[in-house]
Amino acid sequence: MLKKPEDLRAQVGNALKFFEEIGAEFVVKRKTAGPVPAAAAPLEGTVQPSPARDALGAACAEVLVCQKCPLARLRAKAVPGEGGLESGLMFVGEAPGADENIQGRPFVGRAGQLLTKIIKAMHFDRSEVYITNVVKCQPPGNRTPLSSEIDVCSPYLLRQIEAIQPAVIVALGSVAAGFFIPGNIKISGLRGTFFDFGRVKVMPTFHPSYLVRNEGNRQIKQAVWDDMQKVMALLGKK
Repeated sequence: MLKKPEDLRAQVGNALKFFEEIGAEFVVKRKTAGPVPAAAAPLEGTVQPSPARDALGAACAEVLVCQKCPLARLRAKAVPGEGGLESGLMFVGEAPGADENIQGRPFVGRAGQLLTKIIKAMHFDRSEVYITNVVKCQPPGNRTPLSSEIDVCSPYLLRQIEAIQPAVIVALGSVAAGFFIPGNIKISGLRGTFFDFGRVKVMPTFHPSYLVRNEGNRQIKQAVWDDMQKVMALLGKK
């Protein structure tokens, strides 16, 4: 005798509850506002395929094996970038540092920890925004990237921007700001004002490492927070 649909749902629900209680790791919870048929919503944590994700993944994969400049021979790991595509927000720094070179992830050192706090204060989770650098490999001694290194790496960043289509890019520091805004203008003269980069709004601000080096300077911290509040307002975050 065939069971009714409601009996089958109850049976499956009881089984899932049992597996969850015993700690079965293959059980994936759903986030739903109410009863939803099994095929009506994707499982939480499932990355849905899309042309944008495919394009971004292809660019990042090429970064990992790139040999186009001498930095490739010095690196431990290339650092393509990481984060979500849907928030409309992207952070771009200048280049990986020592911690990033080891882990292959952007902004994981002291400056990265501060950036994570800033992102949280903006009412975003770090995983929701996309974080990368103009140059994808660490320059020796953490020196400023050379113009030749920026020229070689810039197509990767442009492909990332094209794939993500952010509403706002926060340019962290003078190197990132200079990539988007032509002219030799100091970051102190650029920050706090939106600039157009195609259809994207760019907000230059101080690099988190500059805040770390000037930890006791409340004026610098306030300036960065003022800049981020403008970004939040543009994105409709309160």
